[in-house]
Amino acid sequence: MKTVFTGSSSFTGYWFIKELAKAGHEVIATFKGKSEDYSGIRRKRVDEILTLCRCEFECAFGSQRFLNLLKKTSQIDLLCHHYADVTNYKSPDFDVLSAIGNNTENIRPILRILKDKNCNKVLITGSFFEQNEGAGSDNLKAFSPYGLAKGLTSEIFRFYTAATPMKLGKFVIPNPFGPYEESRFTSYLMRSWIEGNIPSVTSSLYVRDNIHVLLLARAYAWFAGCLDDTPGFQKLNPSGYPESQGSFAKRVAGEMRARLDIPCELTFPEQKEFPEPLVRINTDVVARFFNDWDEKQAWDELAEYYQERLSPQR
Repeated sequence: MKTVFTGSSSFTGYWFIKELAKAGHEVIATFKGKSEDYSGIRRKRVDEILTLCRCEFECAFGSQRFLNLLKKTSQIDLLCHHYADVTNYKSPDFDVLSAIGNNTENIRPILRILKDKNCNKVLITGSFFEQNEGAGSDNLKAFSPYGLAKGLTSEIFRFYTAATPMKLGKFVIPNPFGPYEESRFTSYLMRSWIEGNIPSVTSSLYVRDNIHVLLLARAYAWFAGCLDDTPGFQKLNPSGYPESQGSFAKRVAGEMRARLDIPCELTFPEQKEFPEPLVRINTDVVARFFNDWDEKQAWDELAEYYQERLSPQR
């Protein structure tokens, strides 16, 4: 299956491409920037992707170069639209309309080109930050302007793929963690412990859904393979560990103590502010799809990755 993939330099994008290639997809990975634009942990991901598949740089979704790529590619079986505008995504001033425009730029000509090449499948990536995704509290409102933009992007894709008509798959991401991620909750815990500090879990009462990125990527490749050419809509909301952030922090600590041979202590200041919905989780337990899923190995690889990356002697 020949697959065009957008948003390739992201944490999950790297792992999704890796699993798609392992599953037999001939992936064309597209990047918004020049190759030399990528640095740090993102550079490491890009270098790994270069060994896995064909890469096209300066090829932003919806740009003329992206349209030309689609036109010149003799066969396309699936478009995986993983890209999303994340500029200042944590800010309350996140530009929703600009993000939607970037996420859906030239969607109609893109779908027409795909249809002309007998490509009838599009897979978009959603987030449980969106409105009306997963399960939880606060009437499933969007977490933020970024979440709102993601949800509206999904609705635009659903409208235009139905009009074409095509199959639209939506893969809704919870909170992934694992090797090659940027500074986020789990990496904060790991860095603190390895540097001899005690991390503070300030959002311990939030109930979230954290998932090993290796399991998430396997579910993504599996779901991509499940999409057929029949017009319509399919969705997967993969779930990993739906529990409070405090419980998840204790879970990570318990898994890491023996592996790192350090105490992995935690502090839990009282959480008094709740700007986000209290509960938001996904609903599809994907570990059951894979008889060979090795949870212990995933924790082993996480410990090994951070030991190699953060240990002082290195």
